[in-house]
Amino acid sequence: MDAFPWLTTAILLPITASLLIFFIPDPGDGKVVRWYALGVTLTTFLITVAAYLRGYDPDIAGLQLYQRVSWLPQLGLGWSVGADGLSMPLILLTSFITTLACLAAWPVTFKPKFFFFLLLAMDGGQIAVFAVQDMLLFFLAWELELLPVYLLLAIWGGKKRQYAATKFILYTAGSSLFILLVALAMAFAGGGTPSFEYSELAAKHLGTGFQLLCYGGLLIAFGVKLPIVPLHTWLPDAHGEATAPVHMLLAGILLKMGGYALFRFNASMFPEAHVQFAPLLVILGVVNIIYAALTSFAQRNLKRKIAYSSISHMGFVLIGIGSFSPLAASGAMLQMVSHGLIGASLFFLVGATYDRIHTLQLDEMGGVGQKMRKMFALWTICCLASLALPGMSGFVSELMVFVGFATDEAYSLPFRIVIDGAAAIGVILTPIYLLSMLREIFFGKENPELANTNMVDAEPREIYIISCLLVPIIGIGLYPRLVTDTYRATIEQLVARDESTMKAVSSPPFPFQVAPKLT
Repeated sequence: MDAFPWLTTAILLPITASLLIFFIPDPGDGKVVRWYALGVTLTTFLITVAAYLRGYDPDIAGLQLYQRVSWLPQLGLGWSVGADGLSMPLILLTSFITTLACLAAWPVTFKPKFFFFLLLAMDGGQIAVFAVQDMLLFFLAWELELLPVYLLLAIWGGKKRQYAATKFILYTAGSSLFILLVALAMAFAGGGTPSFEYSELAAKHLGTGFQLLCYGGLLIAFGVKLPIVPLHTWLPDAHGEATAPVHMLLAGILLKMGGYALFRFNASMFPEAHVQFAPLLVILGVVNIIYAALTSFAQRNLKRKIAYSSISHMGFVLIGIGSFSPLAASGAMLQMVSHGLIGASLFFLVGATYDRIHTLQLDEMGGVGQKMRKMFALWTICCLASLALPGMSGFVSELMVFVGFATDEAYSLPFRIVIDGAAAIGVILTPIYLLSMLREIFFGKENPELANTNMVDAEPREIYIISCLLVPIIGIGLYPRLVTDTYRATIEQLVARDESTMKAVSSPPFPFQVAPKLT
């Protein structure tokens, strides 16, 4: 294994580079700054790739690339980073999406230094969320990425940007207080020297009542970010006012932080509470899938339609986390990676389309398919990926969740039939609203105001960004082990522990199968 501090470098490089951006000579149009930011994000991405190739072994379930520097030992505080199967795929996804978001921000000319400063700060902060191994550091990293998103929405957003930004910060910052409270409660539980290290917190023997309280608090905090219905209302507003690069960061990375944290803390550290809450997660996942799909139907605003589609797809992540099947849990992890790529591509196309026709209302679109044939082709491919077309990554991830949950013998057969049947309704609804959306944009009744407009078709930069996203989408669809092998060992270990805890419960809650207590 390589002793080089890859993860620490990947976190600190973009943060340090963001502070230096104000000293770069730039005439004010951002031409110099954007190349600088792109160079930093690309370097960060290459560092994370090097970390995976040089210091990460997919066959090891435990922590790798570990580094710890003591800071205040009396309080158990230190700089602690590492990666396992839960975090490594998302670290790579974060640096990849951020690099493409930086390229998507090429047209930004309003306060470009401040814009790219926030973009670089977010890059380091989001990698830190997935890499740190200390719960207090996790809370600080979680908070670090909130302020840049708030400012990116409030300054560069649409007409209702102040409302959307304020709602975002109230929901996410308010709910994140539960993370701090749980971290303090766990660190000081049992007496002795407090520690916020994940491994030490997980090793503590906490009572069931204490676990249930902690689990419930974290479920609220992470449920807002996932987002879980009814804690989701900030997301359509944020997406409705964001610019294309901010869309990519929101859909590609931010939502995945909630799913990752549910795996990392709720499922890993509170096994007894997870047995009690798991059926609720499954039910909430189905609610997400159906409710958000039906709501997407009713949306006439293009951004809000895609936003509700994202909420619907994240429901599969909840079902996978709530299952006791390695296949379904693996599908949930793959769904996070897959949706990160697909969501980023769709929202980038939304921004590119808006730049040309200057409206988000589907009623005002139509008849532009002949004028923007390349853009129509890109839209079609990305929508097919989102509706889980076989050969695309979304199909594999959703199929794994479906089959995994259907064969999960921890749950009763009637419950599995109802859940899979209800989730299938969402899968049927998705192609209907996505394909009808395509028809309205490109082949609907032609808007007279757009008829005489000389529209520019997809530019090379835009085609390149979508191509970079489509390569892994199709690659994962054809050969899922490109991603699943990176976390298989970790997921199997996690599910095996939760399953053994469930079997050890003398009276498992409905709708679990009644199982004899293990001896």
